[in-house]
Amino acid sequence: MFGLFKKKTEKEKLQEAYKKLMKEAYDLSTSNRSASDNKYAEADVVMKKIENLE
Repeated sequence: MFGLFKKKTEKEKLQEAYKKLMKEAYDLSTSNRSASDNKYAEADVVMKKIENLE
């Protein structure tokens, strides 16, 4: 309850975006391989941003 108004850091936002992109890429991997590859590429860009923050 005390974390209710806590703002997320930039790293936490990027980690959530990365997790979301990886899930979408996995879901697309069974139906549309090229779209899945594009999502993996987007996720890779987000991961590099996370690494640059550290």
